[in-house]
Amino acid sequence: MNDHSVIETNNAQEQGEHEVEDPELRRLLVPNPEDLPLTPPSSVEANFVSYFAPDFMKPGHDQYIYRHANGLCVIGLAPTHVAFKDEGGITAIDFNVGKSDRSGIKVTGKRKKNAQHLESNSALCKVCSKDATYIVRCCVKGSLLEVNDRLIKQPELLNSAADREGYIAIIMPKPADWLKVKDSLVGLEEYKKLREV
Repeated sequence: MNDHSVIETNNAQEQGEHEVEDPELRRLLVPNPEDLPLTPPSSVEANFVSYFAPDFMKPGHDQYIYRHANGLCVIGLAPTHVAFKDEGGITAIDFNVGKSDRSGIKVTGKRKKNAQHLESNSALCKVCSKDATYIVRCCVKGSLLEVNDRLIKQPELLNSAADREGYIAIIMPKPADWLKVKDSLVGLEEYKKLREV
């Protein structure tokens, strides 16, 4: 028996050992198909915790905050925001609010140099319907890392996918600031009950 056949024999024995499965391990690794949901969770459901700010500063101004485990918060319009009730939905978005154009920010590096530091009531943008204009707020005190530039050319994303491609901005709050604001927000189940969605 040469060295090559000894190695093959050892490999075959190792593979045989792995095939003898621990039932507990198999149960953990291979779920029962009957226990799986009919549709898999979306990337938002799997990676973010959903919070909502109903009636933020004005009645009907409902916004969502999706918080990632790394602390980043994605801000957008909740499906029950008053702007969606207008005929034709949202037709335009303007990041030029007050003294600064939010779409002009360019954040760089690990330390997020040039990020604008905003309060929870700071305006992020204005969304326009055929008949009205609504101010969208930060909801969370933190550093503005990015606004969704795609909305300038494609405002219809707010009507069709506000919870995904139609997000408004990404904000990084300090942990202490997040803890302060978290209590004023509601979770997904509470929001559904409140708005009967």
